Amino acid sequence: MNWYVKVLQNFANFNGRARRKEYWMFVLFNVIFGIVGQILDGALGLRIAGLPYGWIYIIYMLGMIVPSIAVGVRRMHDVGKSGWFILIPIYNLILACTDGTHGDNEYGPDPKATATA
Repeated sequence: MNWYVKVLQNFANFNGRARRKEYWMFVLFNVIFGIVGQILDGALGLRIAGLPYGWIYIIYMLGMIVPSIAVGVRRMHDVGKSGWFILIPIYNLILACTDGTHGDNEYGPDPKATATA
């Protein structure tokens, strides 16, 4: 949960690097909260006619657009690639699963080194 909160605190920071753990923990909690939002929409009868989701889910997902893009860009920076690589399907998933560059790179210091120091 701390990783999710860390991403939200840096919600509009497109500079620097994000560890794999930071990225994937954010993705995990984002999916969990999205599912909870859909369940609440169904339980409260807030579903939009003709759509499988409702207002709580839509508001949550709209609020998560910028933090999701920001952590994705920082994750690409961690593997030494430009943030634009998040636009390339499949390859961005491979990069998100790849270990980051050891030591400093052009996008900043190694987040693993600063986390353990």
